[in-house]
Amino acid sequence: MQTANLLPLVLVLAVIAYGLAYMRSRAVAAPLGGIRNLKALPFYYAARAALWSAIPALIVLAAWAGFEGKVIQGIVIASLPQDAWPNSPGEASLVLSQISNVAAGKLNADFVPEHIAGAAGLLESLRDQSANFKAILVLLITVLGAAFAWSRVAPHVNARENVERTLRRIFFVCAAVAVLTTVGIVFSVIFETVRFFGRVPVTEFLFGTSWSPQTALRADQVGSDGAFGMIPLFTGTLLISAIALLVAVPVGLLSAIYLSEYASRRMRATVKPLLEMLAGVPTVVYGFFAALTVAPFIRDLAEMIGLEASSQSALAAGLVMGIMIIPFVSSLSDDVINAVPQNLRDGSLALGATQSETMKNVIFPAALPGIIGGILLAASRAIGETMIVVMAAGLAANLTANPLESVTTVTVQIATLLVGDQEFDSAKTLSAFALGMMLFIVTLLLNVIALKIVRKYREQYD
Repeated sequence: MQTANLLPLVLVLAVIAYGLAYMRSRAVAAPLGGIRNLKALPFYYAARAALWSAIPALIVLAAWAGFEGKVIQGIVIASLPQDAWPNSPGEASLVLSQISNVAAGKLNADFVPEHIAGAAGLLESLRDQSANFKAILVLLITVLGAAFAWSRVAPHVNARENVERTLRRIFFVCAAVAVLTTVGIVFSVIFETVRFFGRVPVTEFLFGTSWSPQTALRADQVGSDGAFGMIPLFTGTLLISAIALLVAVPVGLLSAIYLSEYASRRMRATVKPLLEMLAGVPTVVYGFFAALTVAPFIRDLAEMIGLEASSQSALAAGLVMGIMIIPFVSSLSDDVINAVPQNLRDGSLALGATQSETMKNVIFPAALPGIIGGILLAASRAIGETMIVVMAAGLAANLTANPLESVTTVTVQIATLLVGDQEFDSAKTLSAFALGMMLFIVTLLLNVIALKIVRKYREQYD
């Protein structure tokens, strides 16, 4: 039985265990004068039965799914003749791929060596045996867990403590998974970054003004060793992000002030959902709009006033990206402004301040920490955007501050470097991890600065 079919069956059995334990708890409580004489409510006895039947089975199922493939592949490789054993992990991957294709019927067994056909038959047999044994073991654990929990339904057993203790452990595991995933991502990026700096000097990467990771075919060609200066990429990233924020912050903040302080309820109920709909538009649609409408318009307008503009420009990408992140600034700022206590408004108005003076001197300073957080969230969204930049700004790594020229960003280059048939341990591919590490550091610094700003200003209004 496949895991996709086994998982719903385990959940169904857990629901059945819940119902049986619930009915047993009611039956046990009846001779004692009702459920008030039980150590816990029937719900907790039923929930404990469901947890005891489902959790062990799910743990076994997850462990089986994690180790099944490796164990079966090891057995299949060991079954090959000694002279056919792969000499490297890459060769082993190719052999296993060929065996899997034969087992799946994608490759005719008559066109492969005999030992490959035999290994394919063994692979198929091991998979069937593993699936059957897994189904039997998981279902047996589920039934035994439900039976044990059902037998433990007794008036003196405090099922509530057991359920709460189990849930606390589940919550801890979930939190630990999130933390360990973050730590794993960071350390994997650091490891690959160190490998990259073993091939390319750190100074060249940090202070180089040329980015050309492609390696030439002949040594006498220009850039045969590649150029890995990150400054053009970060310059393009900051240029496009700055243009986007110049569009999004004034428009988003002023629209939030209008909707929260000046607009009528009917206007607010109409405009706010329409404004937030911008956040639901796919980025590829924004990219099409930027490439087909905004970029040609900017080029034609620049030519009319005597300026030279590229058909793909940072200005086009920044303008459209600014439109895209307006809801981040507007919605968060609106929520923060509405969260300012009403007594601050009433006190300011009672002292004779106008509505605009109240907004400028009372509400805005009180909401500033949240507004800064929304702006930095929008900045992170702009820094991490890829599709709009690819379609509207191009892939050229130009070191320029002219918004009418084509530029590229860090995220675009990361996506470009990891696509294709390039060898994984080459300097070109490893440079993507170095760029990712630098981007991580930059965003971390932004978050630290935002946290300090929030703490500094929040103390005045606690």
